[in-house]
Amino acid sequence: MDHVDRYPFYVIFRLLFLIMAIYLPPIILASQSPRRRQLLEWAEVEFTVEVIPTDETFPPDLPVEEVPVFIAREKARRVNEFRNPHHLTLLAADTIVVLENRIIGKPNDAAHAESILAELSGKTHRVITGVVIQHPQVEVAFAEITEVTFHTLTAGQIKHYVERYQPFDKAGAYAIQEWIGVVGIQSIKGDFYNVMGLPVSRVVQALHKLSLH
Repeated sequence: MDHVDRYPFYVIFRLLFLIMAIYLPPIILASQSPRRRQLLEWAEVEFTVEVIPTDETFPPDLPVEEVPVFIAREKARRVNEFRNPHHLTLLAADTIVVLENRIIGKPNDAAHAESILAELSGKTHRVITGVVIQHPQVEVAFAEITEVTFHTLTAGQIKHYVERYQPFDKAGAYAIQEWIGVVGIQSIKGDFYNVMGLPVSRVVQALHKLSLH
């Protein structure tokens, strides 16, 4: 009889647990990247965007794997300081492209973009996204690394991509989800969405864990 009496409470507990496992509280995204917004929307994470211009310089002796986490933490600190009065969970991210341990930034113009893609052509580079999630009294920070290998690209392919897609706001002068990724990438090792700008499945897992605290 005692078991019967307790059974409805067990069912209710399990239902509540399942609901919590699916539902995530709203968060703040400290990024103006349309790719990151799109990935969070696909993951059905409710969010608002708050961005404050942030100095993206970093200590010169910092290992490259730590650079995007350092910058993401600065983005989070700025937004938390000025735009998060209700102390909502905040997500910040920064993505860099690294070739032979050298950070490849965003191109200044078309000629620079073509030069960058010519450098990446036929080689393997790393895309590293630093993620910082700040929950009241708790911070989760990590770097996700994906290796990307390009086929050897012709000068015509590079010129076509730069002229048509104008990748001037993208680290490494390309977006994997665009034409150059479809025809030019030989292989990737790691999270595809990380190359788009956010390792979204790992982010969602971290958000779920934090929501249960």
